[in-house]
Amino acid sequence: MQLRNYVGDRAFYRKLFAVMIPILIQNVITNFVNLLDNVMVGQVGTEPMSGVAIVNQLFFVFNVCIFGGLSGAGIFTAQYYGKSDLDGVRQTVRTKLWIGAATVAVFGTVLLLWGEKLILLFLHPGEEDLDLAATLAYGKDYLAVMLLQMLPFAACQVYAGSLRETGETMLPMKAGVAAVCVNLIFNYVLIFGKLGAPALGVVGAAVATVLSRVVECAIVLFWVYRNKRRCAWSMGLLRSLTVPRSLATRVLRTGAPLLFNELMWAGGMTALEQCYSVRGLEVVSAANIANTVSNLFFCAFLAMGNATAILVGQLLGAGELERAVDEDRKLIAFSVALCTAVGAGMALLATWVPQIYNTTGLVKHLAARMILINALMLPINAYTCSCYFTLRSGGKTLITFVFDSLFLWVLSVPVAFFLSRFTAMPILPMYLLIYLLDLIKCMIGYVLVKKRTWVVNLVTGS
Repeated sequence: MQLRNYVGDRAFYRKLFAVMIPILIQNVITNFVNLLDNVMVGQVGTEPMSGVAIVNQLFFVFNVCIFGGLSGAGIFTAQYYGKSDLDGVRQTVRTKLWIGAATVAVFGTVLLLWGEKLILLFLHPGEEDLDLAATLAYGKDYLAVMLLQMLPFAACQVYAGSLRETGETMLPMKAGVAAVCVNLIFNYVLIFGKLGAPALGVVGAAVATVLSRVVECAIVLFWVYRNKRRCAWSMGLLRSLTVPRSLATRVLRTGAPLLFNELMWAGGMTALEQCYSVRGLEVVSAANIANTVSNLFFCAFLAMGNATAILVGQLLGAGELERAVDEDRKLIAFSVALCTAVGAGMALLATWVPQIYNTTGLVKHLAARMILINALMLPINAYTCSCYFTLRSGGKTLITFVFDSLFLWVLSVPVAFFLSRFTAMPILPMYLLIYLLDLIKCMIGYVLVKKRTWVVNLVTGS
């Protein structure tokens, strides 16, 4: 093994950091503020924190489906941009608008009609005497307001994603920073009733989120339409929302498996959380803390994954296939190395961070151990995430479905369901065992990337 095959030159890392760092900064700031939000809601009590956590898990499925639905068209956006075909870029953005609107309509209807029943799936008595009825009430109040943020969130993702795919990563980062500042300030004011405002608790947290989504969307849209020279694809974008049938068919053929994959993956992750919740409401609270803290560190491999999709996708679209293979290998190696270092730092903080929360000792103990498990698995997550984005960059979305969601539903969810319902295994060994199953996924990812079936120029068909 020659080291130069896995390490790029200075120009390679300069290009990588130009794409990856703004995405990383935006995600880190967003997740850091989410952590602060989580702590503030946690100060109100364990039941409010649990109610908010359950509803956020439901919105997690929506958010991921928006991401998955738009990513299918985004593959074409990156490759058309690599080909310098602005009309192609424009048509893919129109396709995204339709996908975003449809996703909002479907999920808004489901959450509006069956939100309470979905929350009830996560409410189970445990070792501590926590109030399940109060948790349900907090969840319903939070859900009612959070429905309002779905449309601005979807619209923002359409435009911000298109900006990133066409090489403009700074503006989405700046808009994200502004949004999290709004969210943080209004969380503090509205949750606790500061500056003369009423103390709204979980409702205040939801209102702050809605305001932040509106601000982020407004900034992105304003910038795009004020900078038409840099965003030439936006000129005439809304003059017609008609998309050529040939392009729509290709996008749907490529994107439908990706959307279905993201839906199944998010649903699978939610099913895992539901399996864990069978061990009691304190596990829901602990998993909420662990996930919120861990997401701050997970930004490393997610930013690298997005950078991989953009950089490799542009090379494939430009017809530089061998260079795409070479740079992809170096991107994967860098992602694993980066996340090994990040995981070490995460492990050092695992015991300390849960102590910030105003909750029970058992919840803090469980959360600390879950964070430690997440830290140990971070390099594995980095590798599987890089494999996923590599396969996706070449349009191999059916393969990504098998690699990602099918694996989750065929192996991880059934094992978790069996262990939670038919054994007395404590939550921590169960949590670790489910994570270790990803080692199998890691080996599958290696084989799929090595076969090079993803090395395809979608815009020319070569």
